[in-house]
Amino acid sequence: MAEAAKRYAVVTGSNKGIGYGICKQLVSNGITVVLTARDEKKGLEAVKKLKEIGPSGYVVFHQLDVTDPASITSLSDFVKTRFGKLDILVNNAGIPGASVDAKALVASGIGGEKGSNVDWGKIVTQNYESSEQAIETNFYGAKRTAKALIPLLQLSDSPKIVNVSSSMGRLEKIPNGRPREVLSDVENLSEEKLDEILSEFLKDCKEGSLEKKGWPAFMSSYIVSKAALNCYTRILAKKYPSFCINAVCPGYVKTDMNHNTGQLSVDEGAEGPVRLALLPNGAPSGSFFSQNKAVPF
Repeated sequence: MAEAAKRYAVVTGSNKGIGYGICKQLVSNGITVVLTARDEKKGLEAVKKLKEIGPSGYVVFHQLDVTDPASITSLSDFVKTRFGKLDILVNNAGIPGASVDAKALVASGIGGEKGSNVDWGKIVTQNYESSEQAIETNFYGAKRTAKALIPLLQLSDSPKIVNVSSSMGRLEKIPNGRPREVLSDVENLSEEKLDEILSEFLKDCKEGSLEKKGWPAFMSSYIVSKAALNCYTRILAKKYPSFCINAVCPGYVKTDMNHNTGQLSVDEGAEGPVRLALLPNGAPSGSFFSQNKAVPF
């Protein structure tokens, strides 16, 4: 029996948390994984830890800062030289885009029964700089990485892109107004329109007129960056019909980002993205999943 062709994956922001969990599960499915992190020391430590688990695949490290085009090019060159193609890209790197008061977050009971009416005003502070950083990392970082690696994904017989997003980026989180109008106009949505709306967001953020202009009041940069990522998922899926490209909310997972207030373990959070990374050819593309279930954008 012929040996199955080797498959190669890149997971961004994967030295800890959900990204690390995704690497672990892909490797145990026999896939060669490039684990990436901004911090080389932390990345190499994560690779060492994964190798100790002794799974069936293989893992290597490559430094990656998704906000640095030169760093993305370096990763793309590495994958091309080392493997000659790529089968799976998981865009996982992300930041909250706000300062979170850990004590207030834990005290809010979020993730538990009393966590449905959280007063975000007491928990989160965001400014123009943190908002700009969130858009740059969560949206443009994923977009640049995808663009750089698509030529290598085109050499795969089963190319997959999984954008790790959030249910907070669903359009219902954006008040009725121009932003929601533009983002929900699926037929006419384009990369140019996305760029325009994100520029508007940052301009309104700088002027302190977010609520007045129809943007979310709290965690707005996180919500908007993830909504843009969901929209971009659709745009890419249309552009590359032979690919399988989806966005997924892993659920509310215990990670450093939420000061471990999540309900799910990292392994449980990694299941949704990994399932999408391993879908067979002809599977749904351009969809948004909440864990394992397809839900409206």
